[in-house]
Amino acid sequence: MKTICYLADASNPHTIKWCNYFKNKGYNIHVISLNSGNIEGVMVHNFSFNVKELKNESPFKKIKYITAIGEIKKLIKEIQPDILHAHYASSYGLIGSLLNYHPYVISVWGTDIYDFPNGGIIQNKIIKHNLKNADYIFSTSKDMARETNKYTDKKVYITPFGVDMEFFKPKENLKSKDNSFIIGTIKTFEKKYGIDYLIKGFKIVKDKNPNLHLKLKIAGSGSQLDNLKELVKELNLEDSVEFLGRIPLNEVSNVFNSFDIAVFPSLRESFGVAAVEAQACGIPVIVTSVGGHPEVVINDKTGIIVESENSRQISDAILKLLNDENLRKSMSIEGRNFVKENYEINLNFNAIEDIYKEILNIKK
Repeated sequence: MKTICYLADASNPHTIKWCNYFKNKGYNIHVISLNSGNIEGVMVHNFSFNVKELKNESPFKKIKYITAIGEIKKLIKEIQPDILHAHYASSYGLIGSLLNYHPYVISVWGTDIYDFPNGGIIQNKIIKHNLKNADYIFSTSKDMARETNKYTDKKVYITPFGVDMEFFKPKENLKSKDNSFIIGTIKTFEKKYGIDYLIKGFKIVKDKNPNLHLKLKIAGSGSQLDNLKELVKELNLEDSVEFLGRIPLNEVSNVFNSFDIAVFPSLRESFGVAAVEAQACGIPVIVTSVGGHPEVVINDKTGIIVESENSRQISDAILKLLNDENLRKSMSIEGRNFVKENYEINLNFNAIEDIYKEILNIKK
């Protein structure tokens, strides 16, 4: 039995997906995690670092987790994995590069490539150092691969987030019982996700259609919650906008299915998994033309692509879908088919396993 050791947050849903898939394929899975977590059937080695606190620390304090490197080296010596795979090029990527263990894979995820290297000369050098030590580099999108290639000349393999088509699927009887037309989103409430532009765009739509029963439902949590609530109040939208809070993973599909349109107004986006999940549920989407979004939506076929930071274009796209039921129905069918052909979870993980097998064959 081949052994894969992930350097990753054990509590992260994407880590859990990876572990469950390869565990079920017969691999022996270990996870070395900087914070607490538990994954059934997987050996998780937890270290007592508060990852959320580390993210808010200065660049020098951010890398204090390398004090655990000696203990992690001993663990790796015991595990003797056939593949060591770090999820995140900065934190876990640095740990992996300091272990000097091969074959070594790094997956880039987003802020580690878009933000971290731009924080200063030291961060830039850390990313270059980590990528230099990797034998293989994975990225969820072509856009993020291009960003990664600013720091390395190595090939970057495209390994998208796959979605479970049996979980994310169209469901009946979840639409509004009072015939409201629901525009919705599920995102973290941070500035980079542009929820304020969606609220302003919704205001334009409401003003143009005062007699229609329109609602905006915003799911998630984050640092911008109070600011977003204040904006809703300023625009006199309190009766039409509902904040749903953080949605448990097992309820995300149901929430998407309660929407008539899903909008993702990000200013930056590494891949766009939420847009893929919504399309898998048969929900027409509106996304901004940033990062991986244009890769996961076919404009005017599975959804509508608009400029970022542009409330007017968001409102125009909402109005286009609001006024054309046939277009919504067409996008519902086309969107799900597009996800099935390109982002079905087994399809994507099988492609990753092919790369793993290539690595293991070279190792022989």
